[in-house]
This record gives sequence, structure tokens and C-alpha cells, in this order.
Amino acid sequence: MARALLTIDLDAIIANWRALDALSGAKVATAAVLKADAYGLGAERVGPALRAAGVRSFFVALAEEGAALRRAVGSGPEIFILSGPMPGDAPLLRAHDLIPCLNSASQILEFAREFPGGEAAIQVDSGMNRLGLEAAELAEVASLLQAIRPTLVFSHLACADEPGHPLNAAQHEAFAAIARAVPTARRSLAATGGILLGPDFHFELTRAGVGLYGGHPFAAARPVLRLALPVIQVRDVDPGEVVGYGGAWRAERPTRVATLAAGYADGLLRNLGFGEVRLFAGRHACPMIGRVSMDLLTVDVTDLPEVPERLEILNEHQTVNQLATAAGTIGYEILTSLGARYERVYKSSAPVPDPE
Repeated sequence: MARALLTIDLDAIIANWRALDALSGAKVATAAVLKADAYGLGAERVGPALRAAGVRSFFVALAEEGAALRRAVGSGPEIFILSGPMPGDAPLLRAHDLIPCLNSASQILEFAREFPGGEAAIQVDSGMNRLGLEAAELAEVASLLQAIRPTLVFSHLACADEPGHPLNAAQHEAFAAIARAVPTARRSLAATGGILLGPDFHFELTRAGVGLYGGHPFAAARPVLRLALPVIQVRDVDPGEVVGYGGAWRAERPTRVATLAAGYADGLLRNLGFGEVRLFAGRHACPMIGRVSMDLLTVDVTDLPEVPERLEILNEHQTVNQLATAAGTIGYEILTSLGARYERVYKSSAPVPDPE
């Protein structure tokens, strides 16, 4: 039996970027966030497709990710490293023309010494209290900013997925004030959720992340993924018999049960077995039953006239967001958990040019 098949629609990712770019406005650049290997979908394929579509700025988390992305997209696009220059990163930053995001006074000091006149971004803390310099810290290192080239000053919203949350307005006000200390740099506050908050949050650059991959809060996103799982075996279960670990599901009628080759080792979280998850044969929905195990899950296929070789757990009828809700988590976790055992196929209507 073939492995589970994960189809990644590059055209849908491009369409989602274009939609977020249009929402950002004609005078605002829209970057693409490809950290964690493009949220688990493969930066070496997603990056070149987005570059061909017009993306000129990318964000990743680590210098190693940036080096791999540079090899994929070639010279030209900006690649920002969100974690900043970690110990030992200097050779990678130089060799691959990467722009570190400086998150503390100590990073600014070290960068000014190691890369005099080098290009960097400055992350400021506008109220999330995670990474970035507060206003007073930025003032203390103001003289050092003249020794580097701050190309971008940015911050991150804590509650952008809740449009009415008062912290959004408070962070906007704080960011606008702090950013005045770096007047020559472009400003960026909005990721996907911030883009949806409207033009006041866009400044000169937005950072499209989870919305590219079909995740909330971008409800208008095109679905990006189709995941089809192989059926290993079909058996008949009598009323009163149980299925799976713990006997958590018990048959109330004569039931045909299909066992599929995927489980929590493949990113299909164990909690999915306690939610309203369905598997699809075309448009026909079949309920998942029992607990998800490491390599297997079970489905009630009683009402199917014929059981196909594969059933789909992700498609246009059940997206990463719905799967996340069933598991009590968020789409980010579903995306970044998709396992290495899947056979991956990339769908695209046009060839992607080789990197320069």
C-alpha cells in the first residue's frame, strides 16, 4: 500500500498572498513568512513560487533556515532572520546575505562590532513582552544605530486575531511612538491578523504568514492542502464491540470499520479521536471513530457503497482550521506537525524558475 499522499497547492498559496497583498494596499509591500520550513509545507518549493509571484521580502526564524531559503530563491529578495544573530551565525549571515532582526541592546552592540555598516532590522516591544527593545532600551543604544543600517523597524501584535481587543490599539500607539526613533527605516506591525485589522496597522510592510497556508484568521483563504490516507484493512464489527485503545468507541449497529495508515506520528494529533472529525470519499463524509494511535486511525465506512483505496482527512470540505478546532488547538500546530512520512506532491499551474 502506498504512503499517505499530501498535495500542496502552490497556486492557492500564491492566490492567498495576492489577496493579502491587495488588502495591504498599493503603497505597502507584503512579505512572506516561511519560518519552520514554510509552516511545514516545504520552503524550498514555496519560496521560489512566491518569488515568481512577486514577493521581494521573506522572514524566517533561524539563520540556517535563511541559508536554505537563499539557495532556493536566489539573490535579490530580502531574507530577515527573526531570532537575530545567534552565536556562530556570522558566517551564514555573510555568505547568504541575510538580514538579522536585532532584538536586544546586546544584539545591537554585538552586531555593530561584528558588522559595522551592516544591514539589520530592529524589533521593538510594543506590549507583547516576548522579543524586542522597549522604548527606553532603544534610546540607550541610539548612538549605535548610526553604526549600522536599520532597514526595518517592526513589532508583533499579541491579539490581532481578536479585532476588538483593546491591546491592538494600545500596541499600535506604542509602536508608532517607538518607531520614530528609527526614522529612516520602514515600519512593520501587521502579520496576517494585523493585515485584516485595516490600513492603520499596515505601515510600509506587512508580513503574511499563516494566511498564506489557509490558516485562521484569514477566513477568505483558499484551502492549500489535500491529505489522503491509505486504507489498510476493512472489518465488520458487531453491536457492543469496541474499536481502538481504551475501548473509547463502542458500536451501536453492525459497523464496517476501515483502518488507515496514519496517526499522531504523522501530525494527526491524538485529540482528534475525541472530536467531530470526518474522512471523505469524494463528497461522502465518514466519521472517525476510536482514538488516534501512533500509526493508525479508524473510520466508520458503513454507509459507503464501496471503500476506496484512500480517504481524505484534509480537503476543501475539512480544512486545517476545522481539524485544529476538533483537536482543541490552532491551525499553526496542525500545519507544522504534518509528518515526514507523507508522500508530498506540489500542484502548480506554471513552472517555477530556477533561482538566480
